[in-house]
Amino acid sequence: MADERMALLDLVEKGADADLVRDMLAFAADRIMEAEAELAAGAAKGARSPLREAHRNGYRERDWDTRAGRIELALPRLRKGSHFPSFLEPRRTAEKALVAVVQEACVHGICTRAADDLVKALGAAGMPRSQVSRLRAEIDTRVNAFLSRPLEGG
Repeated sequence: MADERMALLDLVEKGADADLVRDMLAFAADRIMEAEAELAAGAAKGARSPLREAHRNGYRERDWDTRAGRIELALPRLRKGSHFPSFLEPRRTAEKALVAVVQEACVHGICTRAADDLVKALGAAGMPRSQVSRLRAEIDTRVNAFLSRPLEGG
């Protein structure tokens, strides 16, 4: 707990040139993720407990785009089961909407580079060309399934 307070004080004491809001948001997100991982595992990191349900298994990196800027997160992983931080859940809805916009643009004939520009114009960091290609393939699969469906006369 003392280390956490020292880290927070270090953030506050940084000069005006540092993006204090983004750093504090990253600090809070890290603490929330650790607390949720401890709750999911049933014990604190490295602690022995008969109530433990899972063990920690490192971290995976993920960028989090916020209004304060991009934050690099280290999401805790568990060996058994899955765990995803609760504060990132709403982002999935935004990602689905973004995917839908890109798919709609692809249906209307937009090229891969223009799809990336569209995503950037919507405020996201961009979309890799490989992901746009996967979205196009998904559209093709759906269209082919629709075209090859059995027609029933009534």
